[in-house]
Amino acid sequence: MDEKIESSAPHKIRDRLKPLPDGAFQFACHPKVSCFTECCRDLNLMLTPYDVLRLARHLSLSTTAFLDTYTDVVVAEGSPLPSVILKMQEDARRLCPFVSTSGCLVYSDRPSACRTYPLARASRKHRVHGTVLESYYLVVEDHCRGFDEPRSWTIEQWIADQGLEPYHRMNNNWMDIVTHPRVRQGLTEKQIPMFYMASYDLDRFRSFVFQSRFLEMFDTDAVDVERARTDDVALCELAVSWLKFFLLGEGPLRPKKSTSEPA
Repeated sequence: MDEKIESSAPHKIRDRLKPLPDGAFQFACHPKVSCFTECCRDLNLMLTPYDVLRLARHLSLSTTAFLDTYTDVVVAEGSPLPSVILKMQEDARRLCPFVSTSGCLVYSDRPSACRTYPLARASRKHRVHGTVLESYYLVVEDHCRGFDEPRSWTIEQWIADQGLEPYHRMNNNWMDIVTHPRVRQGLTEKQIPMFYMASYDLDRFRSFVFQSRFLEMFDTDAVDVERARTDDVALCELAVSWLKFFLLGEGPLRPKKSTSEPA
């Protein structure tokens, strides 16, 4: 196993990661599998910004309301940045709030980690070419009977079947920022709330852009700001551009010549 990936994985799953040298595995999950929904409890389920946005829209909530109701903010192992995890139900089994006996209640907008399971994905950018390099591992858990099912998959088939392409695309853009060496050194007190808002609370970020002096102060010709008024994907892309500027002084956003400070 790649030593860097193994060492960066949470302690809880490091000994459960199995390499997939030929990129193939056997698995199926459905109500007739004896362990159905057993993997949907007692989780430390970290949500990406795109996860939050999709779940909030599914539940007809603002991102602010979703975050307040369903998540906790933590500092993850090995990271100086605030992260968002899904709250489990406060009962003995600590079930996911969106699971029932019949399965997932938010299935069409379930988080990327749920779509990826039983795989684990590690990604990084090539230092020279900038292309995304991916590695996948099988998360082998004792309770899971899905591995006893006869259905065979390649990694590519699983990604397509689980609708992971848009999640990977959006997550890769954000990961460019959170894995940047300067960001990994930590944020200032001023930067932390802005990072949280532009990463996770995207409805509040939209208000920040369109109800402040943002458009007066920044040259936005290189980004599709107007589309971000109503289009959530464009909003995510604008938030990434803003974070690149605010945290790193990089990216397509630039202050107008008469302005040096953000609103």
